[in-house]
Amino acid sequence: MVNNPILSVKNLEVKFKVRDRVLTAIRNISLDFEEHKVVAIVGESGSGKTVFTKTFTGMLDINGEVTQGEVWFEGRNLMEIKDDKGWEEIRGKKIATVFQDPMTSLNPVRTIGYQISEVIMKHQGKSKEEAKKEALELMDKVGIKEPERRYDEYPFQYSGGMRQRIVIAIALACHPKILICDEPTTALDVTIQAQIIQLIKDLAKEYDFTTIYITHDLGVVANVADYVAVMYGGQIIEFGTVEDIFYDSRHPYTWGLLSSLPQLGLKGEELFAIRGTPPSLFEKIQGDAFAPRSNYSLKIDFLKEPPIFNVSDTHWAKTWLLDPRAPKVEPPVVIKTLHQRMLDMTKKGGVYGER
Repeated sequence: MVNNPILSVKNLEVKFKVRDRVLTAIRNISLDFEEHKVVAIVGESGSGKTVFTKTFTGMLDINGEVTQGEVWFEGRNLMEIKDDKGWEEIRGKKIATVFQDPMTSLNPVRTIGYQISEVIMKHQGKSKEEAKKEALELMDKVGIKEPERRYDEYPFQYSGGMRQRIVIAIALACHPKILICDEPTTALDVTIQAQIIQLIKDLAKEYDFTTIYITHDLGVVANVADYVAVMYGGQIIEFGTVEDIFYDSRHPYTWGLLSSLPQLGLKGEELFAIRGTPPSLFEKIQGDAFAPRSNYSLKIDFLKEPPIFNVSDTHWAKTWLLDPRAPKVEPPVVIKTLHQRMLDMTKKGGVYGER
């Protein structure tokens, strides 16, 4: 569906050895990422969001292994890279990551300025003086006031929001083509979250990079994404534009996620919650992984994995409900009224804001 994607994933499978057992974290995912767009990957904790994107930079844990599939970037299958030296040409330099906890990304015994300049010198080959000049420009760009004074300060002297801005500056120091944001606002308060989200949006426009957002917050998705990939049980079960997913979603799991949004609840209504728990990825999953938790399951959902059904040129979902032979079902009431509820919430100054 995407012509000349900047990143193309084909039939990816990732497994982890945990003691004497094998966990299949990613189960046969194929997805193309369009250049200069924002793709949000959403789903519950443990659905495989972070593991999926770690394969793009060779950052799987030592007990993890890509057992099948390809990841194509700039005409090269990244899964053929077998050593750290090979990954250094990709990681940080062309595909950078902003993690959710800046304190785990920053060295507590090195100054802020040193940590930005080090990246610039290593990947751009600039002198110490040139690197410092560019580091100060980046600090100013990400909203650090008085960068000359704060250049020689340490991470503990910065607030959580300021540390996250520095992590973003370090990620941008190599002018990457793809920026992966792994829940970059989780550890921050609501006001700072909004500032960081807006900062990333503004920088994406200025630097023209492709953004991959990993999040469980659909409020963030509505505000930043062009496309949304919904993950469950190690698979992408629905993909489409942000309008497709919010206003024309087709998979019962997507319905459940949207129905669970507390921001859309009405006074007097009981908040919806998806019953049950996600499947164990240690076990072989038969049929649709979401079937045991779904109110819309068909008999075939427990027997055979659904294929991809195309809804439109930009939208597909893996659910037997889209099979022409399936009985016609109506989505939950909250899904039918979602558009109006979001409009009402935006008028009241809700967290989504303006796209």
